Amino acid sequence: MTVTTEPDRSTGERPPELKRAIGPKLLLLFVIGDILGTGVYALTGQVAGEVGGAAWLPFLVAFVVATITAFSYLELVTKYPQAAGAALYVHKAFGIHIVTFIVMFVVMCSGITSASAASVAFASNFAVAFGIEPSGGSALAVALVFMLLILLVNLRGVAEGVGLNVVFTLIELSGLLLVLLLGSFAIVAGDADFSRVVLFEGAEDKSFLLAVTTATSLAFFAMVGFEDSVNMAEETKDPSRIFPRTLLTGLGLAAVIYVLVSIVAVAVVPVGELAASETPLTTVVQTAVPGFPIAALLPFISMFAVANSALINMLMASRLLYGMSRQAVLPRFLGLVLPRRRTPYAAVIFTTALACALIVVLSLRADDPIVGLLGGTTSLLLLSVFAVVNVAVLVLRRDPVDHDHFRTPTPLPVVGVVACVALVLPWTSGRDLEQYVIGGALLALGLVLWVVTVVANRATGVRAGDLQDVG
Repeated sequence: MTVTTEPDRSTGERPPELKRAIGPKLLLLFVIGDILGTGVYALTGQVAGEVGGAAWLPFLVAFVVATITAFSYLELVTKYPQAAGAALYVHKAFGIHIVTFIVMFVVMCSGITSASAASVAFASNFAVAFGIEPSGGSALAVALVFMLLILLVNLRGVAEGVGLNVVFTLIELSGLLLVLLLGSFAIVAGDADFSRVVLFEGAEDKSFLLAVTTATSLAFFAMVGFEDSVNMAEETKDPSRIFPRTLLTGLGLAAVIYVLVSIVAVAVVPVGELAASETPLTTVVQTAVPGFPIAALLPFISMFAVANSALINMLMASRLLYGMSRQAVLPRFLGLVLPRRRTPYAAVIFTTALACALIVVLSLRADDPIVGLLGGTTSLLLLSVFAVVNVAVLVLRRDPVDHDHFRTPTPLPVVGVVACVALVLPWTSGRDLEQYVIGGALLALGLVLWVVTVVANRATGVRAGDLQDVG
């Protein structure tokens, strides 16, 4: 089905389009900044808690699965360089409106759960940085204020948001290099124990394979981010040319850093202590060089790192809603753009409100660590979508386009489907059942919104399921 750009039916004018402000360097920093955020700064300890000292293994497995799926995304984003991402690909492949809508909603929710996890992690690091005794009320207030600040940046514009991403990415990279540098001091001084790095210590009721898949299901949260970039395609210069090299380079650099950081963390800090910490990398630095003044900087750097994850995920979620509203899969008002700033303000406000609601509900009700719970839910949602995308790339081989694009080797999407499904199913992934409860609740909300969307489309004369620009 062909995507067209039609004038507004009421005014006869073409709607404002998004500004192409992202080049290869900004895109690379976007990918790296999104991946190197909340996952490594907040979840390294919880991953170690599942497998012991072999914490680097789940990160490595997650990288392999992510890279296989990234190849499918590369074929699709260079073939269809538009903002809607996975939802657009699924609609082109299967043409079923409700399936398209649910995929869109699940991807959007993954961005929101990821940003929500980042906001909670921000609040934890805020308390450590300023020496505040964390409490439920104060942490919730900090997390909500933080989300409102992200809202303002997002409304300001993509150039400002991505520009801020550059600053945050450089800061979070410096924080990870600081962990590696100060950790090396402990290693040189003989205070590290590398025997822990190859020591597997899973739960007694789990086999080695199940423990690794459980940890990988959580570690996969740390590898997400590459899929956010495809939703910025309409704001990227020459996406068909720059996406393949940039995306794979970003994934590779992130994987190397993750593995090195996890090895140093386990070697310096005993696994039990690392798993119990809500700010694990701060614990690594404080253990490696106790009393060293520069160690006090890491909580502040961690705040910037998780802020970067939240910023990019909220950028993605709002652009996804914008893209799909322009394709008649969501109500038309969500595609409204500020004429001067050229930002999708209605989508920005909607996604921020949903994120704040999720933070409040889980802060009041959840018994487990919220960051791990939201991180696991994020990976659950995205792995489900990745399985479908890996099928879609094979189906869409029958749909030729009139420009050159990347083509992934056929066996990779097949392997990707099997791997993603294995990390989603409860008996092979070892996931906390509460992740399925959260995912199910969000899916139920999506079904309600689907009904609202169908009604809205009928009221405006747009047939549900039409993939056309209705701006």
